[in-house]
Amino acid sequence: MRLLSNCRRFLSDRRGNIAILFGLAVVPIFGMMGAALDYSMANMQRTQLQAAADNTVLMLSKMMPMSDDALNTQGWKIFQANMGSTPLQYTQPSLVITQTSNGKLTLQIDTQYPLTLGGVMAKIFGTSPYMAVDVHSEVQWGNTRLRVALVLDNSGSMSQSNKITALKTATKNLITTLSGVAKNPEDVYVSVIPFSKDVNAGNTNYNANWIYWGNAAQDPTKSDHNSWDAQNGTCSVSNGPDRAACVSAHCSSSRYTSKSSCQSAGRTWYNAGVGVWTPANHNTWNGCIQDRGFAAGPATSTTAGNDQLTIATDTTKNETLFPAEQYGYCTQTMQGLTNNWSTLNTIVDNMQPNGSTNQPLGLVWGWQSLVGGGPLATIPMDTANYAYSQVIILLSDGLNTQDRWWGDGYNTSTDVDYRMYYKDASNNVSGTCQNIKNANITIYTVQVNTGGDPQSAVLKNCASDPSKFFMLTSSDEIVTTFDQIGSALANIHISK
Repeated sequence: MRLLSNCRRFLSDRRGNIAILFGLAVVPIFGMMGAALDYSMANMQRTQLQAAADNTVLMLSKMMPMSDDALNTQGWKIFQANMGSTPLQYTQPSLVITQTSNGKLTLQIDTQYPLTLGGVMAKIFGTSPYMAVDVHSEVQWGNTRLRVALVLDNSGSMSQSNKITALKTATKNLITTLSGVAKNPEDVYVSVIPFSKDVNAGNTNYNANWIYWGNAAQDPTKSDHNSWDAQNGTCSVSNGPDRAACVSAHCSSSRYTSKSSCQSAGRTWYNAGVGVWTPANHNTWNGCIQDRGFAAGPATSTTAGNDQLTIATDTTKNETLFPAEQYGYCTQTMQGLTNNWSTLNTIVDNMQPNGSTNQPLGLVWGWQSLVGGGPLATIPMDTANYAYSQVIILLSDGLNTQDRWWGDGYNTSTDVDYRMYYKDASNNVSGTCQNIKNANITIYTVQVNTGGDPQSAVLKNCASDPSKFFMLTSSDEIVTTFDQIGSALANIHISK
C-alpha cells in the first residue's frame, strides 16, 4: 500500500517539470539559433561569392574572344584571386563558364557552406551539415558592332621613305585584328578609301545616275568648261584639247595664240563657232570623281557646301551629283563596307602612290562609306539589340594641295584645308570634320611627317579628341600606330 501511495505522489508532483522541459528543449532551441546564425553567415558569403563572380565575368569579357578551354582556365584563376579566403567549399568543376554565339558570357558557381551551430540539428534529424550557396552572373561582351572606314593617302609623296609599303603592312595588320574580333560575320565591316586629288568610284559605274558629266541635259548652256564632257572628246576642225578651245577662235596648234603667229607658222586658224565638239563615250571614263558641289565652287572657301556632306543625290540638282574627271593619277578603286577580308587585302596590295593631296575628299568618302550612297550605296543593315560604333581612320603624309576648285597640287592650300576644318573669329567650327563628329562618328587622324613638314593643325583638330591624333616622324611608326588603334577598336567591341 505504501509503495502504491508513493508512486501516486510522485506522478502527481509538478515541482520538477520546468527543469525537465528546459533540458529537453534546450537542444532544439540552440539548434535553431545556430541555424539562424549560419543562415546569416551564409548570406554574407553569398554576397562575397556574387561579387567574385561578377568581377570574373567582367574581366573575362575584356579578354574575349577566346576558346572554351582558355575561358575556363582563365576564369578559374581570376575567380580564385577575387574570392580569396572563404569557408565555402567548391572545386574547379563547380565553376561553369559558357559563351554563346551572340556574345554573351554566363558564369554559374555552386558551393556549400558548412553549418556550425546549426550542425547540431543536422545530427539530430540526420539532415545535411551543409547549406547550398550558388550564384549566377552574365555579361554581353559582343553587343557592339564595328563599322570602320580606312581613308588612306595615296598621293605621290607616299612613294618616299617607304611610306606606302609601311602603310600596306599596317593596314593589312589592322584588317587582321578587326577580322579576329568578329565572332559573327556581321560584327565587323571595313571600307578602304584610297585618295589623292580624286577618288576612284569604279569605271564600271559609267551609266549611274549619280554622276555629273556636264552633258547637254546637265549643262544645256555649255558653260562648265571643266566638266568631263567638256574635257574629253574630239573637235571637228582640229585637235583642240577641250570644248572651250574647239568652239573658240583658235589655231590648229595650241602653241600659237594669235591668228598671225598661227598662219605664219603654216598652221590653220579657225574662227569662233566653226568647230564642233563631240564628247567621248562615257565608257572610256577611268572612274575618278571630284568634290561635289557647284561647278564654280562655293562662294568662298569657307562657305559650307555639298562636298562636306553625305546628302542623297538628286538628278535635278547638279551640285548633289558626283562629278566625273579623267584624272591622270586615278587611285585604286575604293571599297565600301565589307567583311570579305581577302577583297580588302587585295585593294590594299593594289594601292599605288600618285597625284596631289585632297584630304577633305577622302574624308567625306570615308563618311559616305558608312552611310551609303553613290557607288557605295549598299551597306549592312543594323540589327536590333546591338549598338554600333562607327569609326574613320584618316592617314595622310602631307598637307592639302589641291581639290576641284583650289590649289596647284604642289603648295599647301589653306582654301582646301577650309573644306575640311574651319574655325571663324567667333570660334564657330565648320567643315567636314565637324559634320562627321556631329553624326557621332569617331575620327582618328594620323600625320606621317618624314620630311620635316609642319604639324597639320587641320588633322589635329579633325580628330575626335587629342588622344586620337598621331604625329609620326618615321614610316615604321605607321605599323605600330595602326596596331595601337586596332587594339583600341577591339576593346570598343568587347567591352560595351
